[in-house]
Amino acid sequence: MVSPLLTDLFESHRTHLLSVAYRLTGSVGDAEDAVQESWLRLAGVHQSEIDDLRAWLTTVVSRICLDHLRSAAVRRETYVGQWLPEPIVTVSARTPDPLDVVVRNQDSRLAAMVVLDALTPQQRVALVLHDSLDVPFDEIAAIIGVSPDAARQLAVRARKAAARAPEPVADEVHDAAVRRFLAALATGDVAAVAATLHPDATFTADAGGTTKTALNVVEGADRIARLALGLWRKHLLEAGLELAPAAVNGQSGLVLTDPNSPFGRPVRVIGFAVREGKVWAAYDFANAAKLSGARSR
Repeated sequence: MVSPLLTDLFESHRTHLLSVAYRLTGSVGDAEDAVQESWLRLAGVHQSEIDDLRAWLTTVVSRICLDHLRSAAVRRETYVGQWLPEPIVTVSARTPDPLDVVVRNQDSRLAAMVVLDALTPQQRVALVLHDSLDVPFDEIAAIIGVSPDAARQLAVRARKAAARAPEPVADEVHDAAVRRFLAALATGDVAAVAATLHPDATFTADAGGTTKTALNVVEGADRIARLALGLWRKHLLEAGLELAPAAVNGQSGLVLTDPNSPFGRPVRVIGFAVREGKVWAAYDFANAAKLSGARSR
């Protein structure tokens, strides 16, 4: 039986473990499952076998997440369209949620998570554990099953890929760019919308074949402006969905809900990344099965 003291100690590390697991898997559900599994494994270990509980739990969660990543890689082979990490959405703050703390870390911003999702499972584990948590390469090597030198090389390659993500901008800069984008959408003018988008802007939709959306990444301000206006008309003017602001991975985004749904769960979430004061990337999360991190409050 786990002692009340050990239970309290585990709970004190829960947010840390969720943060690690989310960055490793890109899935809220998988992250929560990994943390719960680490608790079950802790219950089966004698306390005398653990020198540093936080380090022990981090290692256990990392191993579990690596298994989840390998399973996800198999699922992605048959996934329809683009694959995005699951967003963490905060609509209000009435109920404390450990996920709210997770997204305070800039490493959990959408653009950074998208880059992590493009890495191999071993690269991702090596990068997150070493660069974010200062875990030595010999310990990382033991987790992913390679030599320390190989673990170091995995982290180097992952670091180069991660450098493609833009630096997160201040919240007020992000908010202003999103407001200008929404105001332009309301005018219905393609040129006005395009003017709020970065010249290198991209639009990525993840629907998994559950609804009609762009299967490929859309590039270019004009093309994205036309697509965004089409979605605006389809979902808000024709389908009658309701649009509300929300924090998506810690920065302003949008949530679409069906007013006729008895549960009020989001049916679509849109997140953004901003560069040079304009919307640089829009992420359309349209697969309801991947919205477990969109809390109803």
